[in-house]
Amino acid sequence: MNEEDLKKLDALHRAVDSMAASLSERHSERLQCKRGCYACCTDGLTVFDIEAERIRRGVQDALRGESASDEGCAFLDEHGGCRIYEFRPYVCKTQGLPLRWFDDSGEHRDICPLNRTSESLDELEAGECWTIGRAEDILRDLSDGTRVELRLLFEELS
Repeated sequence: MNEEDLKKLDALHRAVDSMAASLSERHSERLQCKRGCYACCTDGLTVFDIEAERIRRGVQDALRGESASDEGCAFLDEHGGCRIYEFRPYVCKTQGLPLRWFDDSGEHRDICPLNRTSESLDELEAGECWTIGRAEDILRDLSDGTRVELRLLFEELS
């Protein structure tokens, strides 16, 4: 893993943060996401190896001796807060937003059940949804393709 790729990852994360903040503002009345809500923070999530390295470097020894959460993501603290929020991976940055993606059968949209309202996702303009694909492609290009399970990463760091 080279430093240049980590700089590119940081730039991607800043861009994702900016776009996600804009969408969060647009959907502020809909989104129930806040500290302590961890419905999307499920166990078994994996991240690309380069994001795991970013977490390792960011956290360093801060989690030594800590216990993993038994409920959801291992990085949740006892209050449902994220212990790696500043270094959280891409997948966590877009949780809760209206999502849009394409496959062979066409366009699909979804959102966390806690954020559903009477406004149908199909009524939203394309730019009012987070479109899955481009950021994942960039992550894949920066990575060697290896996926790291977040629970195993926590165990490594604790």
